[in-house]
Amino acid sequence: MRTMMTRLLGLLSAAALLLVAACSGSAPPEKGSEFNIGWSIYAGWMPWPYAQQSGIVKKWADKYDLTINIVQVNDYAESVNQFTAGKLDGVTVANMDALTIPAAAGKDSSAIIIGDYSNGNDGLVAKNIDSIAALKGQPVNLVELSVSHYLLARALEKSGLSPRDVRTVNTADADIVAAFGSADVKAAVAWNPQLSVIKAQPGAKLLFSSADVPGEIIDLLVVDTATLKANPNLGKALAGIWYETMALMVRDDAQGKAARAAMAQLAGTTPAVFDQQLATTFLYADPKAAVAAANSPDLITTMTRVRDFSFARGLFKGASSADAVGMSFPGGKTLGDPARVTLRFDDRFMKMAADKGL
Repeated sequence: MRTMMTRLLGLLSAAALLLVAACSGSAPPEKGSEFNIGWSIYAGWMPWPYAQQSGIVKKWADKYDLTINIVQVNDYAESVNQFTAGKLDGVTVANMDALTIPAAAGKDSSAIIIGDYSNGNDGLVAKNIDSIAALKGQPVNLVELSVSHYLLARALEKSGLSPRDVRTVNTADADIVAAFGSADVKAAVAWNPQLSVIKAQPGAKLLFSSADVPGEIIDLLVVDTATLKANPNLGKALAGIWYETMALMVRDDAQGKAARAAMAQLAGTTPAVFDQQLATTFLYADPKAAVAAANSPDLITTMTRVRDFSFARGLFKGASSADAVGMSFPGGKTLGDPARVTLRFDDRFMKMAADKGL
């Protein structure tokens, strides 16, 4: 799943890599024909390797006379770092990471597909504690500076508490299940599949989940803006790949079941477990719904919360305010410094898919 442990280190190393690239005098991206799109294992991103395996990627790449390589990167944070360093032309990434790693490091990136949002894939679980209010003064184990940290902040806020009212204990996602089983751990925040295992432990109670803040933990496909500008057919091909695969994936027939089973195998899990993960993943399978999400004022509200959280925790290296990293949205709306926009929510290709114009 989304391994986000090295978020802050990733930001620092990505910034360093960008500085090296700038000093080397490398030329800006030009029109090309071969592109690399990185992905890592997460239920909402498994359509990409399936599309490659099934021939859907080749079909759309051939249509636009391109070569598109769908590249697996085993570590999620490393995939985002590779994109930031220019080793990938695009990457699957959560909204918070798109902001705090490439965008905060100065890499101009465009989110061209809003794929899904976590609708219960992330949760706060406590042991023999019945309410969030009762967590006051207690330790909470989680991957610090990750969406788990963000989810905890939102849970506390909705209960009239602040992050200062609890003590966070940085715990690797690989260790979170074992940690929750120890006597001194009172609560933990995790994402699936670890979350489902934690919830099944004796005395465990789910106090809050991403379903309580729908649409805030968003999964995207982000592409280098300069590359996209020089090669708009890349955006068309990627949208075509995504929505053809989505249409097949959500079918309630033998073909849809077979596609999901193949995705489960690619993710290293069973069809039953994969379907459970999909049940807590809100997929924007219809491009019209994705366009509506991109144009909703809720997206700006969410990204305001995300950037304020990120700035408060030092994820905008050297920035004097949360406005230091600019974002743009459909319709010409901006958030932060309009002269320093490095994260763009671009709905053009989703609209083409919705209008059957690809």
